[in-house]
Amino acid sequence: MSHVDTEVRPSNFIRNIIDEDLKSGKHSQVHTRFPPEPNGYLHIGHAKSICLNFGIAKDYQGQCNLRFDDTNPEKEDINYVKSIQEDVRWLGFEWSGDIRYSSNYFDQLHQYAVELITKGLAYVCFLNGEQTREYRGSLKEPGKNSPYRDTSVEENLALFEKMRKGEFKEGECALRAKIDMASPFMCMRDPIIYRIRFAHHHQTGDKWCIYPMYDFTHCISDAIENITHSICTLEFQDNRRLYDWVLDHLNDFQAPNRTRQYEFSRLNLEYTLMSKRKLNDLVTRKLVDGWDDPRMPTIAGLRRRGYTSASIREFCLRIGVTKQENLIEVGMLDACIREELNEHAPRAMAVLRPIKVVIENYPDAQPETITAPAHPNNEAMGTRELTFGRELFIDVDDFKEEANKHFKRLVLGKEVRLRNAYIIKAERCDKDADGNITTVYCTYDADTLGKNPADGRKVKGVIHWVEASTAKPAEFRLYDRLFTSENPAAFETVDEVLNPNSLTVVKGLVEPGLVNAPAEKAFQFEREGYFCADSKDSSAEHLVFNLTVPLRDTFA
Repeated sequence: MSHVDTEVRPSNFIRNIIDEDLKSGKHSQVHTRFPPEPNGYLHIGHAKSICLNFGIAKDYQGQCNLRFDDTNPEKEDINYVKSIQEDVRWLGFEWSGDIRYSSNYFDQLHQYAVELITKGLAYVCFLNGEQTREYRGSLKEPGKNSPYRDTSVEENLALFEKMRKGEFKEGECALRAKIDMASPFMCMRDPIIYRIRFAHHHQTGDKWCIYPMYDFTHCISDAIENITHSICTLEFQDNRRLYDWVLDHLNDFQAPNRTRQYEFSRLNLEYTLMSKRKLNDLVTRKLVDGWDDPRMPTIAGLRRRGYTSASIREFCLRIGVTKQENLIEVGMLDACIREELNEHAPRAMAVLRPIKVVIENYPDAQPETITAPAHPNNEAMGTRELTFGRELFIDVDDFKEEANKHFKRLVLGKEVRLRNAYIIKAERCDKDADGNITTVYCTYDADTLGKNPADGRKVKGVIHWVEASTAKPAEFRLYDRLFTSENPAAFETVDEVLNPNSLTVVKGLVEPGLVNAPAEKAFQFEREGYFCADSKDSSAEHLVFNLTVPLRDTFA
């Protein structure tokens, strides 16, 4: 029997069910699936499902299929298929066997629909959309039987064949399951299981003009693939009745150990939308820079912003798997990436809003080379070379002409240490016509190179810097939350809560070693935050760095 190492992952109710199924002999191995619809990019909510389904298969030494639920060709695209594969692999998982598509089973699904018609359990209905809704009833009132509900089996078979041949117009009719129009569950009131769509399909071309509905397709696809535990989110809880009804009435799926559906709570994250429809609206109206905009909650967007797959897996592990709906604090996700990058991200210096510093007593000779650690607590990461010279740049916020004792940076007449370099003292400054400081003139102490000055003298502050002649110009994209409300889904439109300040672009300088920084690899820009080179727009000639996350939570 397959087993799970209980020390690897904390238990949850789904794992308890699996443990019992293996113990009782109901199943001898675990087989899960991840079934995305290829109508958009995956988001952080899908990451939770990926980690759950693929993680369970891995821990129980079982299998997990990647199956695309491609029953709605009008909204699907092969580019979405490719992006989903990339996301799953980037998160650290590999599917079992070949990629699967629901469209692989269209011939079988058609035959199963014919079987239901033959058994008197499905009929072709000619009610239009408005009439169908009227006949369906409400949560308080039962529905009414369609006038086409008692059409003979022979006529329904002929009508369904005409549907298949394209002899009816779109919307003219649909195939419905014959269940119970008085059911307290709306999904059981004779749901549509096939509809007409004259749309080209990215896998099957123009072979079909009728396409099965998700609820009919999903359970049969699970059963064909011998999925043992079909795990989905809570919004499909009522649909489990239809899932079971379909399989209960098809001859091929009567085994007692056939697939069963189990539901868990979806991920709801503060300041984030988990609706692909609404995210697509942002992309379509160009309110963001595509599905992989670093402000988007898509896996591609998080990757472009510098999040790591390990940090997302850790986040999914921490939030757990339950049946209780809740809103997760976005700080939990930020904490996961900060903890990892604090340990693993190399350090570098960048000045986002530069002003010039001239060290007047520094020799005019060639600038010197200073060796600095790549990480202060990890010698294995090695060192990096910094150039130090007479002219430097520091951040404008690191200098004041006058300040109280709480300001621990550079002040006229006082000293500060330059990171990995010397102690300097501000002597005077120049300003432009508007009163903005342009240059600070300093002196330095040549005996204070390194962390421990030779004379034991200490200063209160340490600031970062870059050397003027070797620093490289760079664009910095500073990201804030995309929405101003912690629950943007509660609003009618995204426009009401779209944050107009979600992106700020500033121009500054970085140390020269970053000119070939790998895309999406995070660095800690000391005292600024974690940044990575943008995978689309950054090049050696035009450096662009995305803010992954600040050093601490500064969002209010």
